[in-house]
Amino acid sequence: MHFLCSRRFRHEVSAEQRRQEVEIRKDSSLRADDSFCAAWRTSSSHPGFRKYSSMWLGVTSGGGPERLSCGDPALSGRQRALCRGKPFLLPGVRDGARLAVAECQNQFRLERWNCSTTRNPAAVFGHELTSGTKETAFIYAVMAAGLVHSITRSCSQGNMTECGCDARLVGGGGAVEEGWHWGGCSDHIRFGTWFSRRFMDVSEKNSSTGRVGFTLSTMNQHNAEAGRQAIEMTMSTDCRCHGISGSCAVKTCWRSMAPFQRVGAYLKERYERSVQVSDRARRKTRKKDQRRPVDKHELIYLNKSPNYCLEDRRRGIAGTRGRRCNRTSTGPDGCNLLCCGRGYNTHVVRNIQRCECKFVWCCYVHCRRCESMNDMHTCK
Repeated sequence: MHFLCSRRFRHEVSAEQRRQEVEIRKDSSLRADDSFCAAWRTSSSHPGFRKYSSMWLGVTSGGGPERLSCGDPALSGRQRALCRGKPFLLPGVRDGARLAVAECQNQFRLERWNCSTTRNPAAVFGHELTSGTKETAFIYAVMAAGLVHSITRSCSQGNMTECGCDARLVGGGGAVEEGWHWGGCSDHIRFGTWFSRRFMDVSEKNSSTGRVGFTLSTMNQHNAEAGRQAIEMTMSTDCRCHGISGSCAVKTCWRSMAPFQRVGAYLKERYERSVQVSDRARRKTRKKDQRRPVDKHELIYLNKSPNYCLEDRRRGIAGTRGRRCNRTSTGPDGCNLLCCGRGYNTHVVRNIQRCECKFVWCCYVHCRRCESMNDMHTCK
């Protein structure tokens, strides 16, 4: 919200972000109020204002809406001030955090690193948040994407007074000569993207440093922005036909976000093709690390990932011992790869379930009790 308040609270941002903020400022659905500007000024003087905060993921451990509070210890001082100005956004923040954690675990459920979490609300992903690896890159990207998706969905469902459908895609436009026009309720991702930036990070000078090098903070900001862009990249245009007797004389179209699982799959592909960049903290940069400037849609990382084979409590690595594997698979869930060559144990598991169910008149269902013996393999 800093661009809605006094100019002296403006931070340097990229030309693209500044253009989007100017567009949002013109949107009549976004209005600055004195209370929120005051909250933003208060937060800008907070000691942790210049830090990239990820503690907000700790709100996933909260209970129902009655337990949500802007004083939640999982929020930084800046985020608490931001929340007090707009408390109705907090349920969307919690839902975004839960969405991000669940999709991370879904995408990596078969990998050595399975996106495991801790019970500590201050560090849900433990060491991975600060390791600067490919896994760190994915976490920040999916965090930002989850927040955009959740807030935007709340806007489209009419749960917020600050935003609604995308006003740019209402009332005509489109390609009339082709028989369609914009209508319905297009998802207002500009609001969700804007709020995600304001809530998660603070733009710094040279955040996209390219050849100069990256810090952990600027790396995280780049990956978070790539996550936000993933929402837009996976959007689709949906249409509905109108006409006599079911004909498609006129079509009304609107823009919709993809299911978040598709966004997660998109980010997983970016994770597989992520780019290692040079660390600005190193005194010397090798020539082979002086790569071309990275694209805004790419995920980047500073350090190579560990193999995640053995438990390392100091680094928060659980290892793969005891994990279930697939003996016949050649993928990452195969016993050879998942168990890191240590071998696996085979257990015989008895499964009991109802089967051959029939409806008997009148009126109950009769089923047989069926047993099956299956092999289960776990890593040594």
